[in-house]
Amino acid sequence: MNFLTLSDIDKDSLWEILRRAKSLKELRTQGISRLDVLSGKIIALIFEKPSTRTRLSFETAILELNGNSIFMGPGEVGLGKREAICDVARTVSRYVHGVVVRTFAHKNLVEFADNATVPVINALTDEFHPCQALADVFTIWERFESLDRVRVCFIGDGNNVLNSLLLASSIFGFKLDVVTPKTQRPAREVLDKASDLSLRYNGRVVFEVLDNFDSLGTYDVVYTDVWVSMGQEAQAELKLKDFKGYQLNSSMLERLGNPVVMHCLPAHRGQEITDEVIDGPRSVVFDQAENRMHVQKALLEYIWRR
Repeated sequence: MNFLTLSDIDKDSLWEILRRAKSLKELRTQGISRLDVLSGKIIALIFEKPSTRTRLSFETAILELNGNSIFMGPGEVGLGKREAICDVARTVSRYVHGVVVRTFAHKNLVEFADNATVPVINALTDEFHPCQALADVFTIWERFESLDRVRVCFIGDGNNVLNSLLLASSIFGFKLDVVTPKTQRPAREVLDKASDLSLRYNGRVVFEVLDNFDSLGTYDVVYTDVWVSMGQEAQAELKLKDFKGYQLNSSMLERLGNPVVMHCLPAHRGQEITDEVIDGPRSVVFDQAENRMHVQKALLEYIWRR
């Protein structure tokens, strides 16, 4: 099976992965980190975008599941440039037992997965970041021990992280209010997909996208991300202008009821978030980063034990 968006796995199975991630995290704190799950398996990591947490968390997870990984960086890949995507997928499938892909256009990932004969995991595209969202849900659940009554506010860009968070909210049922400028809203197709999922799992739409702060209340969690994502540098000047007043600072945190603070990193300190907030007592940013590894470990186990 492939994991390209959160909707590729049903809700019950996603909960199975989260519960397993909790067990794996507890085992690791007890010094039990090596499990014989991927013994004899080789996982290729094909990354066309730079990475710190994604690469380290996946390589560590694979190693602790007794598997092996092979990393191929931007200079070695060139999907659709050096070689047709379908040819790369077919060839790589002859060598390894699974592929983790971090690339630009989501359609390239879909084409790769359609032509691969081994499982493919989305480690980030310009449209979706499902592994991040699953770790985010785990972090919220870990903190509040439930998702039913949790209220989350996302302040920032309608990017891949928000797209996957919208799907996560719609599947797991936590309330999500999004505040983003009209010019930076998520794509209509993403909102429609999230609405369909929300109606299926909750009987109602559990998220709302707003372009101002007027109707916001108090929240359990506030989440922000960079305003200018990788590959969007040409839009930086316009985006920084659009996001004036959207910074997550102490004043904004107090206005929202002093919620728990999340950020998927890397952070542009002093831009979308201030030092006193990301380093403050309400921040779970680095727990969130650590949880990428535990959740991806559980995801890998789920895929290869099926």
